[in-house]
Amino acid sequence: MEHEIINKDKLILRGLLFHGFHGVKQEEKKLGQKFLVDVDAWLDLSKAGESDDISDTVSYAAIYRCRIAKKIVEGPSRDLLESVAHLIAKNVLVDFPQISAVRVKIAKPHVAVPGTIDHLGVEITRFQKQGNSSHSGV
Repeated sequence: MEHEIINKDKLILRGLLFHGFHGVKQEEKKLGQKFLVDVDAWLDLSKAGESDDISDTVSYAAIYRCRIAKKIVEGPSRDLLESVAHLIAKNVLVDFPQISAVRVKIAKPHVAVPGTIDHLGVEITRFQKQGNSSHSGV
């Protein structure tokens, strides 16, 4: 069933740019760095498509700036990007029970590693637990 969800409607947020203080190195925690975040949130958008009413969907702003991604990335320092991505996914699923699944990708575009890279990061997918909208499947 989880694979069926991925083929349905979704909200797409790409290239959200924040400054945060995540990482295992002291320099990362002191100076901070830029983080790029992408979020996909699966939910049925057919009612919103028919009604043209924001109350029939989830606001992009609620995920982006007002509550979740910005608050977590610019919030308290975490050692691992896995933890940052997990917190974003968990909060999306808890705050919006109509979202059946969420994928969060976090990239560090400026990483001190030898060689030429575009970015390094993580991508996670989490699913809403069936029959329990107050706790995510994370």
